[in-house]
Amino acid sequence: SKDALNILLKKTNKTMKDIGLIIGGDLLNQISATSYAIEETNIPFLGLFSACATSVESLIIASKFIETKTIKNAICITSSHNLAEEKQFRNPTEYGYTKPKTATFTSTGGSAILLTNEKTSIKITNYTIGRIVNMNQKDPNNMGAAMAPAALDTLITHLRDTDRNPSYYDAIITGDLGHIGKDIVIELAETKGYNIKSIYNDCGVLMFDKNTQDTHSGGSGCACVGTVFSGYFFKQLKDRKLNRILLIATGALTNATTSQQGESIPGIAHAVAIEN
Repeated sequence: SKDALNILLKKTNKTMKDIGLIIGGDLLNQISATSYAIEETNIPFLGLFSACATSVESLIIASKFIETKTIKNAICITSSHNLAEEKQFRNPTEYGYTKPKTATFTSTGGSAILLTNEKTSIKITNYTIGRIVNMNQKDPNNMGAAMAPAALDTLITHLRDTDRNPSYYDAIITGDLGHIGKDIVIELAETKGYNIKSIYNDCGVLMFDKNTQDTHSGGSGCACVGTVFSGYFFKQLKDRKLNRILLIATGALTNATTSQQGESIPGIAHAVAIEN
């Protein structure tokens, strides 16, 4: 996160004094990775936890601060690290256990996104705050199945609230459902009368090549949606290869002990419409 923040400031010709607020979080206990990353910035900070949906949650909150003219510039920041997250939520890699094919591979990376009141061609035009959906899925090695119903719920809520069809968007992108979660969303959407297959993809699917990198169902972690959007889809918007994206970050609202205690995994998803 610290590296991503410094790179962002350099790219945008901003200094720490230009930033009115930093919003963000991560997957470690008490969002410690984010806190340590920004402790020396001396910038007001709002820490969030919405699991891997944190990135879009921070965009929603920052956009409201910008819209109400409370601040001029805000940075949304998040990160995840494979060794840290695997150790906390599943098993340390040193344990060497065989992962089932439903498991995802936590991505290592960080993202920092600047929201500003300065005129730009790319804007957040709409958002949908998700609600918790729990379908009694208890397997921590199948997070995609736990989060997929929440992703669909947020997608349908967004389309109904805005009176839009999926075809309004050039791309509908979820956070880190992976291959299994992506397939579930496509199938469930069809049962609700929405055919999204041609424009829908998932950052967990795009992050890795599961066949050559042995990542099973794909990528996961806060950095998954943050880095794939910032590094790939944002460039697609800038180059006008895409003009309307619905970004839906997904999160499994569990911790290191709830699954071990046999608790089900609640899912949540937040969405932002980003358009040229």
